[in-house]
This record gives sequence, C-alpha cells and structure tokens, in this order.
Amino acid sequence: MINREYYLEKIKRFCLMDDTFMSKVFEDKACAELLLRIILQKDLTVKEVTSQYSIKNLQGRSIRLDIFAVDKDNKYYNIEVENESNRAIPKRARYNSSLIDANVTDIGDKYDKLPENYIIFITKHDVFKGGKPIYTIERTIKELENTDFGDESHIIYVNGECQDETEIGKLMHDFFCQNAEDMNYKILAERVGYFKNEIGGIDTMCQIADEIRKDAQYESAKEIALKMIIESNLTIEKIAEITSLTIDEVKSLAEKKAV
Repeated sequence: MINREYYLEKIKRFCLMDDTFMSKVFEDKACAELLLRIILQKDLTVKEVTSQYSIKNLQGRSIRLDIFAVDKDNKYYNIEVENESNRAIPKRARYNSSLIDANVTDIGDKYDKLPENYIIFITKHDVFKGGKPIYTIERTIKELENTDFGDESHIIYVNGECQDETEIGKLMHDFFCQNAEDMNYKILAERVGYFKNEIGGIDTMCQIADEIRKDAQYESAKEIALKMIIESNLTIEKIAEITSLTIDEVKSLAEKKAV
C-alpha cells in the first residue's frame, strides 16, 4: 500500500537536479529537444528519448543512463544530472561513451558508420572551478596545433552554479526550482507542473518513489544477508527468514561469495 501523503511531501521538494524526477520530465521529446538546443546552441530534432536506459558491457555489467536520446540525424546523447562532483569524473564520461559505441553498432559495421555521440553532465557544482557555464571536451592532435581529431565523440559539462540571464543560465535556474511557477521555460514548467500538481502526474511519481524505496530495501537486505553469510554460522533458511529474502536469493549470494 502506497503511503500517498508521505510521497506527496517528497514530490513537493523534487527539482530537475533529482535524477528520477529529471528522467520523467525529459522523457518528453519536446523537453529533451529544448535542453539539447540550449546546451549545444544548435537546431536539432529529437526522434527518440528514453529515461533510465539500461546498457551493458561485454561482461554483463549494467549501468543506467538518466536520459538517452537520438536525433533525426542519428546522433546519440546521454544526459546525466549529478549533485556530487565525484560522480562526474572524466573516466565515467569515457566509460559511458564507450558503452554507447559498443551498443549501437552491429557486427560488420564499418568504423566510419559509428554515430556521433555526446555525453552531457549537468552538475550541481562547478566541477572544473573555472567559472564557466559550459566546459566542452574534445580530442585534439597536440602536435598539429590542437587540430580536431575528428572522432565525433563529445563530452560536455554544464555548470549548475551559473544561473545568470543567458539561455543556459536560465535553464540552470529552472533545474533548481521546486515550483513550476518560478521556472523560465514554459515547456519545462508545464511538464514539472503536471508531475507536481495534477492527479495523473502525482500518481506516477508516487508509484516511482515507492518502487525506488522497495529497490533500496531489497539492496539493503542483500547486503545484510551477505554480511551474515560471511560473519555468522546461521543457516541459509534462517538468513532468508531474517532478511525476508527467498532461500534461492540467499543461496545465490552464498554461491557468488564462494567464487
């Protein structure tokens, strides 16, 4: 049973810097299009957008992208919001880019058919401490006066601390607004207002928040069970009873620990 009143208070405090809330808002193509047009300062048309997009490496390790979009020219975009600077490190950008490359190509595809991609981090703090609204990272050839390498792989950091009267500054202001009425961009305000003030949107957010809570409880139960497996002499059945996991789930944890 969903505790609606409990979640209503949480929803009131949501803003676009909350990845779950941001993902729901920007799974709308028009919102994603506005975001990309402002950040990249160019005209484009989004043809597909997916929130919380799961993608795996060759070993089966999965990551979940906040937003994954494709435009009409088949360019790929991964947009992440990060409140902690240590989660927006350069090697994470490199990893996300490599996974997208590996997952959007088929056997036999030629290298020159690899699609252009953009990894975009929207960060709460000025990660590079340069006072710039946007930092653009491109590969260049140093010995040729920093000539563009031409691999069509781009990394962009958007500084959430920059909230001036420019287009990007107004956008960052909107990312930190809890009330739709305070936002600059109408299309974002309408979408945020739907999830905060209208029955259908509120119901959606309550359901998502409840699923997140259950997932967190499940992960916590697995951590506790694994600790019991390592540190106690309790039986599989007893650990399952204490943690509310199934016997098969506890057995699976024990088998992984033994490997």
